[in-house]
Amino acid sequence: MASPENRNFISNAGFVITPEGVVVVDALGSPALAEALVVAIRKLTPQPIRKVIVTHYHADHIYGLQVFKAHSAQIIAHVLGKPYLVSDVGAQRLASSRQTLSPWVDEETHLVAADEWIDRETTFTLGKVSFIIKPVGPAHTAEDLAVLVPSTGVLFAGDLVFQSRIPYVGNADSKGWIAALAALSKVTPKIIVPGHGPHSTEAMREIKFTSDYLTYLRTSMTKAAINLDSFDEAYAATDWSEYEGFPLFRAANRMNAYNVYLSIQQESP
Repeated sequence: MASPENRNFISNAGFVITPEGVVVVDALGSPALAEALVVAIRKLTPQPIRKVIVTHYHADHIYGLQVFKAHSAQIIAHVLGKPYLVSDVGAQRLASSRQTLSPWVDEETHLVAADEWIDRETTFTLGKVSFIIKPVGPAHTAEDLAVLVPSTGVLFAGDLVFQSRIPYVGNADSKGWIAALAALSKVTPKIIVPGHGPHSTEAMREIKFTSDYLTYLRTSMTKAAINLDSFDEAYAATDWSEYEGFPLFRAANRMNAYNVYLSIQQESP
């Protein structure tokens, strides 16, 4: 969970070094963390940071963007992330974070817009290294992007994949999320960098874990949601033993199930 002690370091970022510059995926959850990421990059290469790809506009992935903007990096995001910048949700989250994550998120921390908003699969090459940016939402968010580096088989999955922990569903489109994971499986990546949790050389296993969890949520909640039965009773009747030993189960699972319960009702005719 985010705290001043961890500086909101609860999500992943990554970077790819090419002969002509560095491509960063996500910017972490505070300017201080982004500065630490820049230091890490500088230990490995003097090449300039050319681009930052935002997988989605959630606070733990974007509060470091202003640091990369100061380094003249081009920021790329999905166009459906644009409304977050002027939304009450974005403003309220930032105001709350300034209180709960001080001094790492403060009055100097601000939301940063992309320089390039995309709405379709986009490919670019830097230093003879190709990158494929794949829109995969609506899933975890409407604006989800995944980034594939074909030459290495590395997939930056953003929050479509949570490794060894319970995913945060929030207001996600769980049905679309499962479909997006099925689409990512067809890419057959060799290495996956999830939005949360360690990277893995067993990419298909990690994709399956998140997909199986979401499928179980939907299977467990569908009957009660459609029949307008009690959520509390449906939740209590569900066997959660397969997942209750994972980190964040107590913090997230009940909320996840309730959000899926509500979303299934909205899906029903």
